[in-house]
Amino acid sequence: MSSEAREWVWEHSSSRGAARLVLLSIADRVPDEQCISWASLSSLAKRTRASVSTVREALERLLLAGELEQLDDLVGPQRSTVYRLPLAAEAVTQALREQGEEAGDTAVSDEHAAAATLRLSALRRFGIRPREVPESPAGVRKPAVPETGRSRRKPAQRRTGHRHRDVPATGTQNRSEPDLNRRYSSSGGAAVTSAAEWQVDPATHTWAHQQGHLDRLGEQGLQAADAKWRAHRAGHAPRPAEAWAADWRAWVAREHGPSRPSLYAVPGKKSAVPGGMTRTEAHTAALLAALDEPTGREG
Repeated sequence: MSSEAREWVWEHSSSRGAARLVLLSIADRVPDEQCISWASLSSLAKRTRASVSTVREALERLLLAGELEQLDDLVGPQRSTVYRLPLAAEAVTQALREQGEEAGDTAVSDEHAAAATLRLSALRRFGIRPREVPESPAGVRKPAVPETGRSRRKPAQRRTGHRHRDVPATGTQNRSEPDLNRRYSSSGGAAVTSAAEWQVDPATHTWAHQQGHLDRLGEQGLQAADAKWRAHRAGHAPRPAEAWAADWRAWVAREHGPSRPSLYAVPGKKSAVPGGMTRTEAHTAALLAALDEPTGREG
């Protein structure tokens, strides 16, 4: 009966292109007038020389057009998919009925009229059989699956505390590493004092003499610079003595003498770095002092 099914596809099918080739390949395996066949995607792709995705799209178009039906309750050889060509089956059944009526054999016409009902006994001879649905044994129960879809594994216990016993709960990880900002913090152990209470130590006084600031400003000028510095630093937070000393040196180094308007602004010469301090410390101290430089608008 495959010839009648193929003939219907050639003469009456509205399919085109790859869909027509796929339908012809399925019709080529029709064994009887029920127009039931089987095929797999890989076999159809091999026979039509098309890709699997092209074959899948062609099958969808044929199913939507009603020229092909997929029988999910049946399975073919090698567990292939079973299809039925319903329009071709109606055309074949109608042709057989007309042949029986012309021959006057009413039994034959009635037999072919009942061909719309699937005859599984005839299909078994061609390897088409009902799909077997395995039933789970009564004594075997599947483990309950949570609704979220996650496996029921015991969650890992969250670690608390510290991973290393030698590391303290607070403070630095390395005991030899100093805490940040300890140099200028009141909790670092260094004694702090206000600018008014801080006194010029001998080392600072020696620095002023060695750098020539005492000769440049004179004793009275140095005292005036010291008083001006204390007035501008009166509202500052307490600091360690070494911090006040560095700030005081930077202030004195910037203080204008009676004959030189600026210590650094000497034409044709490079600016000198105040002695006793590194270049970085001198720049930092000068910046701090510049921020507190009087502008003439102080109330």
